[in-house]
Amino acid sequence: MSPVSKKTRTKTPPVTTAPAKAMVMAAGLGLRMRPLTLERPKPLIPVMGKPMLDHALDRLEEAGVTAAVVNSHYKGAMIAAHLAGRMAPAITLSPEDELLETGGGVKKALPLLGTDPVYVVNADILWLDGPSPTLARLARHWNPDEMDALLLLMATTKAVGYEGRGDYHMDPLGRLTRRGEMEIAPFVYAGVQIVKPELFRQDTPDGAFSTNRIWDRAQEAGRLFGLAHDGLWFHIGTPDALAETEEMLSMSDVSVVTT
Repeated sequence: MSPVSKKTRTKTPPVTTAPAKAMVMAAGLGLRMRPLTLERPKPLIPVMGKPMLDHALDRLEEAGVTAAVVNSHYKGAMIAAHLAGRMAPAITLSPEDELLETGGGVKKALPLLGTDPVYVVNADILWLDGPSPTLARLARHWNPDEMDALLLLMATTKAVGYEGRGDYHMDPLGRLTRRGEMEIAPFVYAGVQIVKPELFRQDTPDGAFSTNRIWDRAQEAGRLFGLAHDGLWFHIGTPDALAETEEMLSMSDVSVVTT
């Protein structure tokens, strides 16, 4: 048999597996959620009877994540006590004496996260899956040969509890471009991503810094991608947003999905 010519040879997509580890960002002060956060940290505020932190961890467990790092700062002892009895995923705490922001928090946790790509999930968002589980869908789209980070995005017109100007434009291939200062972008970062931990080691400061530094560098290299969420998404940043979220979730056609 003659060898396949270059003209007919097709590129074989990389074989990828879903991340086995995750980081849950739970160290914020929750100032906009006062007075609810005067007595408890924001990740422990319940939505439909379940703390936001547990919503995130349950989704990660369902996606096959076996180990999760949870950072903490404000009322961190309450988070530690809450998670003490959880068996899956296996929890490791990454307490922060000083707030390290999103990028610094991940960098501090790198010895616990390892070198393989990980999920990073914010503890102040809640999502309902579309036709297929969101984390599994994100993993199917992940291509480490072409991507350094893959962000779950939500259309701003459909985001519950979000009132900003959006974060990103996305081209037909999923490549992202951050909006300009005076622009309005159609997508907001939905608080879930797959990212390579190595990015947080390279040319990053000690102490606090934002993950935006990582994303901007990936964008410059053409390696920042997004995936539009195909279900419902809630940003729970204020007591009013919490009330709106619970009102929507109490409707009979979606409440069963949250149980």
